Amino acid sequence: MAATLQRTPLYDRHVALGARMVPFAGWEMPVQYEGVGREHRAVRTDAGVFDVSHMGEIEVEGPRALELLQRLLSSDLEKIEPGRARYTLLTNDRGGIIDDLIAYRLDTFRWLLVVNASNRDTDVAWLKAHEISGSDVRDVSDEYALLAVQGPSAVAKLGLAPAAQFTFAEEAIDGIQTMVNRTGYTGEDGCEILCMAEDAPRLWDAILARGVTPCGLGARDTLRLEACLALHGNDISPDTDAISAGLGWTCALDKEFTGADELRRIKIDGPERKLVAFTMEERAIPRHGMGIEGGGDVTSGTHSPTLDVGIGMGYVPAEHAAVGSELSIDVRGKPRRARVVKKPFYERER
Repeated sequence: MAATLQRTPLYDRHVALGARMVPFAGWEMPVQYEGVGREHRAVRTDAGVFDVSHMGEIEVEGPRALELLQRLLSSDLEKIEPGRARYTLLTNDRGGIIDDLIAYRLDTFRWLLVVNASNRDTDVAWLKAHEISGSDVRDVSDEYALLAVQGPSAVAKLGLAPAAQFTFAEEAIDGIQTMVNRTGYTGEDGCEILCMAEDAPRLWDAILARGVTPCGLGARDTLRLEACLALHGNDISPDTDAISAGLGWTCALDKEFTGADELRRIKIDGPERKLVAFTMEERAIPRHGMGIEGGGDVTSGTHSPTLDVGIGMGYVPAEHAAVGSELSIDVRGKPRRARVVKKPFYERER
């Protein structure tokens, strides 16, 4: 018997808006409302809102919480002050990526980790298994909802003052108490707003009333791929390492954390394969799992609404990873030409 899909506190709102609902990471989620292209362009030119309440939230608290996280996460969190956040990796003994996440320092002894929905249980189990005296790991996901408001007009439409990326603060939005995080997964300005689960429908309604376009997972995927942001389970996994994935910048290799020795070795020796970005030079759309001639594979692919061309990321042998290298991709049994390009495909004006 198939497992019952979970629903976010906004499920009824999505259905009322006519969203097409699909299974995703064990959840019933909106993939689109009025079309992926329209929603994608709304975020690139104005503002869109995504329900990302399926994401997991884990609190780590106690006088030795930082010590625990320093042992398990790839970044040096000593340098993070309360009110700031950092993108980082939870790594295994081989340097593989159990998950990529954002760590928020709430205060001196208290942290919040926002993790991928499909990895929530795995992450909690890993953290609990490595818990030390003076640290307490709690899964608080069910207490919260998370809305991502993204786009060049996002902050202004929410009535918020400008703030630096990867900072956060408590803010009242239309009378609703929230934690506004200056983070996102689209390549645009904006924020991810954490609120109590019971406040989510009222917050969603307030955001839409401010002229923000509701957006589904389809546009979220095309937006993040244009920005070359990795998707766990596709571009990165427990079997891929940060160096090969181009995420070495998240790793403080001068400290000891799980898998650091292997990551140091890979950095010195050089990775055998690298995750590259490519554009199609023929009319074709690359998709996850397609082969790349010479021993590579596509990890993410789509048609770019912004560039109007097929784009993708994939692992190729290191000798074929230089910008400008020609690739041949097996698109439904036919070889199609592509070329390695500099990341990202799209970068907003700052």
